[in-house]
Amino acid sequence: MTISCIIIEDEPLAMARAKDFVQKVPFLQLLQTFDNGMDALVYLKSEKVDLFFLDIQMDEFSGIHLLESFQQRPAVIITTAFNQYAIKGFELSVADYLLKPYTFERFMQAVIKVYDAIRQIKISVANFIFIKTEYRLEKIMLNDILFIEGMRDYRQIHTKEKKIMTLETFKDLEQKLPSNQFVRVHKSYLVALDKIELIERDRIKIVAAFIPISESFKEHFYKHIAK
Repeated sequence: MTISCIIIEDEPLAMARAKDFVQKVPFLQLLQTFDNGMDALVYLKSEKVDLFFLDIQMDEFSGIHLLESFQQRPAVIITTAFNQYAIKGFELSVADYLLKPYTFERFMQAVIKVYDAIRQIKISVANFIFIKTEYRLEKIMLNDILFIEGMRDYRQIHTKEKKIMTLETFKDLEQKLPSNQFVRVHKSYLVALDKIELIERDRIKIVAAFIPISESFKEHFYKHIAK
């Protein structure tokens, strides 16, 4: 997944640093940069962007003014040398607040937070996934998936109608599936929460199958279903 972004920053050195950091991240696509909020506002009125990095302290049209111009807006990461704007930023539901001079590590923490949030939104909107099987991509409705079983080099997806074999890893599949609906319970099993009929003695019953809950996944699983 690629995240499109813009940078709004009126300090040349800070702009250069932000561009350098963005270009180091493979999943960030920098569309445009702006040294003032008004030009950025005009751009955002007509162009779709997933994320913008926003300096607060700018002449004439500040970052706060820009934020307040939108009822619905992309994800925002504030970048500023002034910490007094933190409360206002979070009142406006910004994704994160980077205090200059910020490190690349801190930058990545903010970007990954946005990446995960956008990914979950995109997954939750879709009600299907495509799975690589043999020489084709097969569409599978999320509601049809019962559980996924590891079988040596393959994963077998058990659905209401059939079983589908794929070489995609559990990691690949977990990235495609919404984490609030599908949970790993064993190194060899991932289950659909809404298909669980009962849980007894650390075993899950789904239709006719009894799926073990391993020690390494037990705590995570029970915390998940307790939410």
